Amino acid sequence: MDWNREQRYRRWEDASETERKRLETIVNQCNWRQTFHIQPVTGLLNDPNGFSYYNGEYHLFYQWFPLGPVHGLKNWYHTKSKDLVHWENVGLALAPTDEFDSHGVYSGSAMEHEGQLFLMYTGNTRDEEWGRHPYQNLAVMNKDGHIKKLEKPVISAVPDGYTDHYRDPKVWKDGHDFFAVIGAQRINGTGAIMLYRSQDLIEWNLEGEVDIGLEDFGYMWECPDYFELADYGVLLFCPQGLVQAGDSYQNIYQSGYVLGNKLNVQERTLRNGCFRELDRGFDFYAPQTMEAPDGRRVLVGWMGLPEIEYPTDKSGWAHCLTLPRELSVKNGILKQNPVKELELLRGGKTEAQLTIDNETTRIEGFAGEVYELSLMFSNFSAGQFGVEVRAGDKEKTVLKYDTHEKKVIFDRSESGQATGIQYGTVRKCLVESDKISFRIFVDVSSVEVFVNDGAEVFTARIFPDKKSQEIRFFAHDGKTDIEAVKYEIKA
Repeated sequence: MDWNREQRYRRWEDASETERKRLETIVNQCNWRQTFHIQPVTGLLNDPNGFSYYNGEYHLFYQWFPLGPVHGLKNWYHTKSKDLVHWENVGLALAPTDEFDSHGVYSGSAMEHEGQLFLMYTGNTRDEEWGRHPYQNLAVMNKDGHIKKLEKPVISAVPDGYTDHYRDPKVWKDGHDFFAVIGAQRINGTGAIMLYRSQDLIEWNLEGEVDIGLEDFGYMWECPDYFELADYGVLLFCPQGLVQAGDSYQNIYQSGYVLGNKLNVQERTLRNGCFRELDRGFDFYAPQTMEAPDGRRVLVGWMGLPEIEYPTDKSGWAHCLTLPRELSVKNGILKQNPVKELELLRGGKTEAQLTIDNETTRIEGFAGEVYELSLMFSNFSAGQFGVEVRAGDKEKTVLKYDTHEKKVIFDRSESGQATGIQYGTVRKCLVESDKISFRIFVDVSSVEVFVNDGAEVFTARIFPDKKSQEIRFFAHDGKTDIEAVKYEIKA
């Protein structure tokens, strides 16, 4: 259907019980519903929000338009977990109910303070001419899960020199002070990040713009997130409007980080090496991190992108969240690996060791629709080698290494029903090593690949036929040794 403005700005409470049940029925009949990823009960999911640990549980909210697979009137939906693996749907958490978020509860973050969870978010509003004005708002959740909004915004004005594209506050605490970064657009059409300071999360003072050495780098910077890890300062953000450069910046919008000295809040500077993409795949955006009780820095991202149609749209839903990833720093690079708790999903185990020489082969016990697969390639002379997952007569998703280019290549040109083909069907990145490892999580309609212990990551939605369940190993123009381990995933 064509979604007009009135339809996009309907509220969840405007839908009758009959309409809601009908929506759920259509969604649940979809063949591409995931089994171990967070996904919306109906409608569209996008940015993860308010990722935090509070009252003995992990809390994760996400942007939600419940009435269809489009970007409409946004709410926060609440999920929670005791182990980062098994998530419980709590339900609608924040809805656009007042003048300061009348046209959408946009993205934000969470921080525990004085025994409560403070949720800071951007309230989107529109005037009669449909002009935008953002407010930075606060809501507070108590241990019973009850959430109450503050009556007035905590940041009500956009500073001079910036447009009303001003959103996505990410909060942290350092010493006795709270800080927040907000994504912004200068009036000259370039992206920026603003820094605020507070003593109580309610009264905020603008410190100014953060200097990371990138003056003209896209037209808007969304979803900033600052944290410190292994004596480094790390700033994540999503610059919109970057021009493709070689294998980089291939998606409609990018998501990445700078890593360097810790943020100097007095000078508002973060001296760093360079901007690097967080994920080399097709479907990754708006990541958010939190600190786990044991000190780990954990990231979750939106497995999707704006302004792209997906095959699930016709079934009334769109998108999911990535698996939680633990972050670490090695050799000046941010590494991402699946959190160890995901081992709780492991069922039956199948192992194999083999050498293949200029051939494509299958191994008994290696097939399926949903699984975890670990591969180590070594002693290779082949020009290319790799694996095909969710393969069938006419479909396959290919992950391979080219020894001449020294690149890992992810090819979804034959992965089933297509999505985002206007941005290409192949992604590549440079990986120089005498051993190549892939740790692959395959769900019904997604693939997440962690290369060489998380040095690079590829995330992609795929939409194959249910019958396409083969796993094939191949080597071209030479041979390679392979160690393979496959785990069933317990539903």
